[in-house]
Amino acid sequence: MAKVLIFAGGTGKRMNSYSKPKQFLEMHGKPIIIYTLEHFEYHEEIDGIVVVCIKEWIEELKGLLNRYGITKILNIVPGGDTGHDSIYCGLEAMREYCLKDDIVLIHDGVRPLINEELISNNIEAVKKHGNAITSEPVRESVVRCVAGSSIIDVPPRDQMFVAKAPQSFRFGDILKLYEMAQDDGLKTIDSSHLCSLYNVRMHMVMSTKNNIKITEPADFYIYRAIYEAMENQQIFGV
Repeated sequence: MAKVLIFAGGTGKRMNSYSKPKQFLEMHGKPIIIYTLEHFEYHEEIDGIVVVCIKEWIEELKGLLNRYGITKILNIVPGGDTGHDSIYCGLEAMREYCLKDDIVLIHDGVRPLINEELISNNIEAVKKHGNAITSEPVRESVVRCVAGSSIIDVPPRDQMFVAKAPQSFRFGDILKLYEMAQDDGLKTIDSSHLCSLYNVRMHMVMSTKNNIKITEPADFYIYRAIYEAMENQQIFGV
């Protein structure tokens, strides 16, 4: 069995959603955070979920969990100032529920376009390799530049991937890395970035297509279009 850490502490500034954080925006009457949580709620290998949430929205989230029948929640804790801080807060809260060898999947609350197979692949990869970084091949050339002006390198596209989520680990391993980062005063973009800084060898798991993170307004409309296309495919078999 495995547990999940969902970090949903963002305020949605880039979404211009000042009345609601982005994870609480609704699509077809259901908040994005619920679409995300349902993937783990219904997966038979997941036996517990910890959610990191904006402190002022925790009670709202509790009401939504009850309304939509999300039963695997172990705890909801306030987030930090950054995504890095929020993950660390969540891992600290998971000490109560996890042994060091337990598998933990770390996932964005605003990344709802995943599926059962991807979750299973992450769990299996951790069992075999110790970790799993969900990744997607880039679709265009990647350039590397200095100071935003001079391009110094164009790596081969077939070697380039984008780190997505879930990013999955043995609990003791990932907690130790975040503790080290706290001691060293480091803030990272995500857990794969943290692993890279500490020279941890990572195993890649291929992502589902369109595994987008809803960060800006355009992302929300792309998500809605993809979701509706998937629903129509199921209904009409196209």
